[in-house]
Amino acid sequence: MEQLLASHSVSITELKRSPSAVMAQAGLEPVAILNHNRPAAYLVPPQVYEAMLERLNADLRAAIREGIESGPAIPVADLLAELNARYAEPAVNPAAPIGSHSS
Repeated sequence: MEQLLASHSVSITELKRSPSAVMAQAGLEPVAILNHNRPAAYLVPPQVYEAMLERLNADLRAAIREGIESGPAIPVADLLAELNARYAEPAVNPAAPIGSHSS
């Protein structure tokens, strides 16, 4: 079973049967909505969702500001060339027999 990221959980059937009761019981806590005992979604109150978005936006703005203040931009072509050089697979010689080592 996958890890639940909420202290409350209900089945989709239970949610369909009584959504108001599920929300009332949860209060301001998130609710894991289960489908065949696996999390299918999470239900959060509007205040919690708004606070999450505000925090994400603040973190994103801070990351953008940090990137801008870190120095001049690197051209994309240079960045891609550096990444390709760093993570490129070693060239394989198709004519060399398997297990042979070039010296």
